[in-house]
Amino acid sequence: MADPRAFISFDFDHNQTEKNLFVGQAKNSKTPFNIEDWSSKEPLLPSQWEKLLKDKINKCNLMIVLVGKHMASASGVVKEIKFAKEGNVPFFGVYVGGADNSSSLPDGLPRNRTIDWDWNKIASAINQMMKEGKNK
Repeated sequence: MADPRAFISFDFDHNQTEKNLFVGQAKNSKTPFNIEDWSSKEPLLPSQWEKLLKDKINKCNLMIVLVGKHMASASGVVKEIKFAKEGNVPFFGVYVGGADNSSSLPDGLPRNRTIDWDWNKIASAINQMMKEGKNK
């Protein structure tokens, strides 16, 4: 089987740098997944954004939520988690930007499914998600 496709969910207003670093490091790691950069290149109406994101998330095998310090204000991330749940797309979180296990999590992301930015832990989480996911 080809490496699984991962959708990266992140707080656009606060964690763009961490998302770019994560994607760049992923390309050079031995972690078994591919990231598609499906970020919108232009402003969209909310209804257009929701349809586009649902479609993109459902085309992936899993979703990785980059959890920064400002998750309480990241309403888009909460919607993406909701879309993943609706599509039975497994997901987990990775702490970025100085966030840790005392940081707020977006609604729908369990603390026991959020890990440190460590490529060995990320690879283990991806393997676990693939066992649980819709694409078994």
